[in-house]
Amino acid sequence: MAEHEPGTMNITTQERTFAGFVRFMTWAVIVALVFLVFLALAGA
Repeated sequence: MAEHEPGTMNITTQERTFAGFVRFMTWAVIVALVFLVFLALAGA
């Protein structure tokens, strides 16, 4: 079995997954803030 050399692993899939997670969380926070503003304006 060959020795692992740091920095040689293909992490393309992990990078795409993380980017998707960040994008999803950004939209989730925006939607939550818009919902809270709507509730505040509606007097709930």
